Amino acid sequence: MVTDSHLQPATISPRKHRSWLTTMLAFFAGALVAALVLLFVLRTSQNALSSWWQRTTRSDLSQPTVVDRIQKLQRLETVVYTMDKIVTGEKESSILPNFLVGDRLLLLVHGEVIAGIDFQKLKGSDVQVSGKKVRVHLPQAELLVTKLDSSKTRVYSRQTGWLVPTDPNLESQVRQDAEMDLRRSALADGILQKAQDNARFTITSLMQSMGFEEIQFD
Repeated sequence: MVTDSHLQPATISPRKHRSWLTTMLAFFAGALVAALVLLFVLRTSQNALSSWWQRTTRSDLSQPTVVDRIQKLQRLETVVYTMDKIVTGEKESSILPNFLVGDRLLLLVHGEVIAGIDFQKLKGSDVQVSGKKVRVHLPQAELLVTKLDSSKTRVYSRQTGWLVPTDPNLESQVRQDAEMDLRRSALADGILQKAQDNARFTITSLMQSMGFEEIQFD
């Protein structure tokens, strides 16, 4: 037979409660101190690393170094000018008509002119360095390449008189004339000025990458 009994709830003594609270506070205080110490160490290490990195990556802004970096660009091709046109070449007689002794050739020409600057012509005196300011006197832009694309250049038509053989040198002469015409057209279109402007942009980017803050050109 089960008899009624009065169940009493478990209780924590005030002494044990204070001991548990003290332990938790000590734990959190220790964790906070450890976090502060770790933060201080990390910040100190970061500053030291940043200082070391700045020392090891500092650019050499001396005048000889700048001249060497620019000269390594060698022949910088900055503008390509292309042309497609029909060029005419002919030989004729002042006495007989062309259908008898004339020789006429039409050449469909595709060519290109490349302009730029030969930085091997840069002299040491062309670069002046003052702190993070640099002044550069660039060599003049020039036509570096003039050529016809043989794969796209062909004889469009050829008319030879009844009384004369085909002149094997006429096509070569027309090609030479086409190259000269190509150069004249490129110059008239301002290719040299464009090449000079593009070279300045390239040198400006190079100097900025080296750490210069002010770049001037003569």
